[in-house]
Amino acid sequence: MKCGVLMKVDAAIAIIPARYHSTRFPGKPIAEIEGKPLIEYVYKRVEKAALVSRIAVATDDRRIAQAVRSFGGTAIMTRSDHPSGTDRLAEAVEGLSEDTLIVNVQGDEPMIDPGDIDRAIAAARTRDAEMVTLMTKIASPDAVDPNRVKVVTDRNGMALYFSRSKIPSRGTCFLHVGLYVYSAGFLKKFTKLERTPLEVAEGLEQLRALEHGYRIRVVQVESESWGIDTPEDLERFKKIWGQTGEFPIFQTKSLNRKIGNSPV
Repeated sequence: MKCGVLMKVDAAIAIIPARYHSTRFPGKPIAEIEGKPLIEYVYKRVEKAALVSRIAVATDDRRIAQAVRSFGGTAIMTRSDHPSGTDRLAEAVEGLSEDTLIVNVQGDEPMIDPGDIDRAIAAARTRDAEMVTLMTKIASPDAVDPNRVKVVTDRNGMALYFSRSKIPSRGTCFLHVGLYVYSAGFLKKFTKLERTPLEVAEGLEQLRALEHGYRIRVVQVESESWGIDTPEDLERFKKIWGQTGEFPIFQTKSLNRKIGNSPV
């Protein structure tokens, strides 16, 4: 790993991709909440996961890297021409053993449950699928929102499909929680796969894996994390943080209901 920042280890390594130039919210990773950058809240949340041995932020922006290092975190500088966060991760894991488990944590989800990260890692350790991700039950009115990705699985918990549409049309719907665990070897392989028709149609990168015949294990969890995509989302996060000062495990949904908003 670059400059020896990350070494080959048996436990999982969490990497948080972060870029400055977001279309809807430029500078989002270093937007401040009570004097701390957003990326610090995410980083500290991931630190609570018992099965994560190391954490790093992969970024192409020195302002983000400096913010991470200022609170004692690890930052890895990457190229600026990556089309996605997954591609950024693939560069960051160069030099690691192919079997090393990598956790892809979204840099704008400060309410990710550390216990859910551990559940995903534990599932990935069985090595019965190339990727592991999460899902949680979603209220019917929210299931029609195209910004909330749904997932359906087979009886063994393997993903059948992800969609922005409501699936299934009747019955219980599950929200896809965008955290992934995979080996460093598969991560590098995935970024070299040709983009696929369903991936393009839905705008969902994980469909590339399914269309190429790879398996995605989906672990059901009770808590629900939502991303900060806009300045309005940041204000909503500040409101919740101001009420609690922390996010008790498995209470995220009740907090969302308490402030009268549905997750984004």
